Amino acid sequence: MSPRFLLPALAAAAIGFAPAAQAQNAEAGRTVYNQCRACHTIEAGGRNGVGPNLHGVVGRAAGAVQGFRYSANMQQLAQGGLTWTPETLNRYLANPKDVVPQGSMAFAGVRNDEQRANLIAFLQTQR
Repeated sequence: MSPRFLLPALAAAAIGFAPAAQAQNAEAGRTVYNQCRACHTIEAGGRNGVGPNLHGVVGRAAGAVQGFRYSANMQQLAQGGLTWTPETLNRYLANPKDVVPQGSMAFAGVRNDEQRANLIAFLQTQR
């Protein structure tokens, strides 16, 4: 392969393998979750706080926690089929307003990619 084609090929390969290379650490994610604890509980059957209980959030339809009053925008997105997959959680946790523009969550987001991946890994253990 010509050297001028090698660099773009290597860059494309690195991008393709980036998610696999980023190890997720659920125990480290438990520490990141402390940022969420002020507004959310995570215990099975736990109460809602300022935000809904997050037990079982991964794979759950958005706006589905009984007894929690969601913003109109979240309700609208939930009716449209928004589900909290690892991918949608990644976008939401990076910048909540990117996913739910008129949502009521005041949190600015977890900007660090590794911390966000670890937090999602931790949330996946809470089933």
